[in-house]
Amino acid sequence: MAPSSPDFATDAFLTDARNRMVDSQLRPNKVSDPRILEAMRHLPRERFVPPGLAALAYADQTVGPHDGCVMLQPMALARLAQAAAPLKGETALVIGMGAGYAAALLAALGCAVTVLEASPASLERTRRALGDTAVTLAAGPLVAGWAAGGPYDLILIDGAVPSIPAAIAAQLRPETGRLLTVMGDGQTSHAVHAEPAPAGLSIRTLFDCPCPVLADFVPAPVFAF
Repeated sequence: MAPSSPDFATDAFLTDARNRMVDSQLRPNKVSDPRILEAMRHLPRERFVPPGLAALAYADQTVGPHDGCVMLQPMALARLAQAAAPLKGETALVIGMGAGYAAALLAALGCAVTVLEASPASLERTRRALGDTAVTLAAGPLVAGWAAGGPYDLILIDGAVPSIPAAIAAQLRPETGRLLTVMGDGQTSHAVHAEPAPAGLSIRTLFDCPCPVLADFVPAPVFAF
């Protein structure tokens, strides 16, 4: 009897899935940086999806929230990385819930990457997925960023946030740092590029980007009496 789902252990199937992702999702949607296209043809995205969701690894959609994990759809991540224009040797901080794939992408582009996960459990899952990829790992409150590794040339918040916390913005390198994320309220959201400015962050909208808000960035409810 034929299997009911693709065999994700087959190298040929995975290679074909990655090529299809690049050629049908990225290239037709304004992703033209050859470094990003090449990196995403080879990065094993299937390693980073939550258990049981391997079939969604190369789908044109955000994965999660599931099991404490959110992964941006491939096209959105590629366009954010392209807008960041990372340079070899730059320092980068990736913040998220299951942010290992984005961290691996920036590492493949030559950045010195730190990835911040919310808990030791999620960090251990990311550690296993990254394997021997040269990335620094840290666990702590996502809204606080990771000042110990800053200042950063590039910060990527891998998921949607209602607003950019001041603590994270302060970890950007003055004048040349840039921050990429998705801003939204769970109903509508758009990818943004932010950079330091005299009056705070200068934020530029890039494109619409449906994405769930990262739970750690949702303000606690305030009760009025």
